[in-house]
Amino acid sequence: MSDDPLVVKVENYIAWLTLNRPEKRNTMTADFFVKLREIFPQLDADPAIRVVVIKAEGKSFTGGLDVVAAAGAFDSSGADGRDRFKREIMLLQDSINVIEACRKPVIAAVHSHCIGGGVDMLCACDIRMATADAIFSIRETKMAMVADLGTLQRLPTIVGWGRARELALTGRNFTAAEALAMGFITHVAADRPALYLEAGRLAAEIAACSPVTVQNVKEVMNYSRDHGINAGLEYVAQKNAAILPSEDVMEAFQSFIQKRPANFTGK
Repeated sequence: MSDDPLVVKVENYIAWLTLNRPEKRNTMTADFFVKLREIFPQLDADPAIRVVVIKAEGKSFTGGLDVVAAAGAFDSSGADGRDRFKREIMLLQDSINVIEACRKPVIAAVHSHCIGGGVDMLCACDIRMATADAIFSIRETKMAMVADLGTLQRLPTIVGWGRARELALTGRNFTAAEALAMGFITHVAADRPALYLEAGRLAAEIAACSPVTVQNVKEVMNYSRDHGINAGLEYVAQKNAAILPSEDVMEAFQSFIQKRPANFTGK
C-alpha cells in the first residue's frame, strides 16, 4: 500500500480519489491537507477527467482531524502566535475550498464513520452518498472547538438552517437514514461494493454529458447560491452567450436525430 494519504486512479473519465491512511482511520494530518491542495488543481486541469469520486480504504471513511498530530498547532500564545494560528486555519480552509472550486463534479462515497473534518470535506462536494451503516458528526462541538473548515457555512445551504443548527450545536451522531431524509446525502447503499457501484454509475452518467456544460452547470449553481437568483440569472445568460453554439451542442442535435448516443468532446 502507498504511503501517500491520497491516491488517485483514473479510468473512463472518472478519477477515483482514495483516502489512504486506513491504519489511522484516515484521520487528517498536515500531509493530507497539503495533498488536497496539490491534487485538486491537477484534477481540475486534466481533460481526461470529467468527474471525481472520493472514497476511502479501511474501516472508516475518516475520523476527522488527527488531533494528536495537530496538538502543537493549538499553541497560539501572544499576538504573533494567534495571527499565525489564524493563517494556518485559513490554509486548511483552502484545502477544502479547492474541492468546491474544482470545475469537475465531486461525488463523495462514504462508509462507516465520517467525523468532524470529514463533514467539512463532504459539504464541499457536489453529491454525497453513503452505506447504510454510515455515521456522521460535527464532532468539533463535542471537543470544545468551533468547526472552521466550511461545515457551518455550507451545511445550511444543503439541509436548511434548522437542521444544520441542531447538528452543529449538539455535535451528535446522525445516521445515513437521517442524512438521506434531510438531503445531506442522495443515495444509501447496502454495503461498500454496492456503494462504489452506484457511485461509478452516477459518475459515468455525468461523464457521458458534455464536460464543458457540466462544469458550467456547477459553476452557475455555486455562483447563484452565493449571489442570489437575479445575479445568478444574469451570470448564466453570460455563460451561455459565451459558450453557445458549441460542437457539443451540434453533436447533441445530430445524435438525437440519428437516434444514437452522443459522443461529447468538450468543444
